[in-house]
Amino acid sequence: MTDLFQEPNDATPLAPEEREGLLQSWITYRADLNEAEQENIVKGANWARRSRRRTVIGILNDEFVRELHKKMFGDVWNWAGSYRQTERNIGIEAYRIPNELGALLGDVKYWVDQETYRPDEIAVRFHHRIVKIHPFPNGNGRHARLLADMLIELLGGEPFTWGGGSLADVGELRKNYIAALQAADGFNIGPLLEFARS
Repeated sequence: MTDLFQEPNDATPLAPEEREGLLQSWITYRADLNEAEQENIVKGANWARRSRRRTVIGILNDEFVRELHKKMFGDVWNWAGSYRQTERNIGIEAYRIPNELGALLGDVKYWVDQETYRPDEIAVRFHHRIVKIHPFPNGNGRHARLLADMLIELLGGEPFTWGGGSLADVGELRKNYIAALQAADGFNIGPLLEFARS
């Protein structure tokens, strides 16, 4: 028995059928999985930064959101880029994902067009809502952070630092990130805005 699918206490565990989607047979330990996912995420981020759809409208659509997830995790998981079909201890019911994500993308376009919030707040609110929807079986936070970074850059800002460390590791940094997300769940976006720039 390995620790491969032992998640941190605040992470969402994969369903058994999702675990079967692992594409790399050499991955047997959690450290292997983290390494493979990180390599894939770097490739996905490079693809995103070169993407011809690098406009606000280009990234705020369902196709791009799913394609980015696939580019970030598709070398590791066969379900990458597909919305989850299973229920979670976080996120909305699976059947609501397409509609809720569509509503979010429309909201963000409106916020940008109407300058409803400052650019940092638009990007951080986007990040928070996508994490709250939790559209994919795994990788939602990492995916949402990259989308928020892309959006803030397109709005003329600098990418966020997200605490300046690895949020994959259990520890104080991840605890602070989760606490900031929970504050945003309670309609207090301030701690997440602060964390994003810390």
